[in-house]
Amino acid sequence: MNERQFFDWQTLGGGTDVEKLVDVLNQSGASWCMIGGLAVNHWSREPMATADVDIVIGAIDVERCVQALENSGFRAERFAWSVNLTGQSKVTIQISTDAFYGTFPDSAVQADVHGIKMWVATPANTLAGKLAAFADKKRRGSKRQKDLLDLVRLVEAHPQLIDRIPIEVRAKIEEAMN
Repeated sequence: MNERQFFDWQTLGGGTDVEKLVDVLNQSGASWCMIGGLAVNHWSREPMATADVDIVIGAIDVERCVQALENSGFRAERFAWSVNLTGQSKVTIQISTDAFYGTFPDSAVQADVHGIKMWVATPANTLAGKLAAFADKKRRGSKRQKDLLDLVRLVEAHPQLIDRIPIEVRAKIEEAMN
């Protein structure tokens, strides 16, 4: 079973929804990239199962892209810091509208993730996003622990990133790695 087949198995056909998402965004001409778990999976040594697809779209293009995605069959639900999309699979797509991620698409790189070519935030930006998520005390404890694991996975694959991590978080990462 290859990565795409595994992804489709765990998400009941999520690859099709992700391909449609990528196609619509690329056709829109908007600046965008994957962040979160899929970005971590791309930059780490071994991917982990995830049914969440987190992206950021250039702020001026969000509403136009959401409309195009709705026109292509996705259902959108708007929240204060995101627009969540659902398609035909178990994949949950979250478009972050948090200004923190606003510049991430500017330096994104094209990559093959689960057999789908897409834009992915750089390792440094992926790390910054995971640090912000880990620092958010309002997140559930289990989510914050997954964020810590994602930080460990990034540092294992890119040891030079350790210098970008605050001392108190670095100690937790080093403890988890030993």
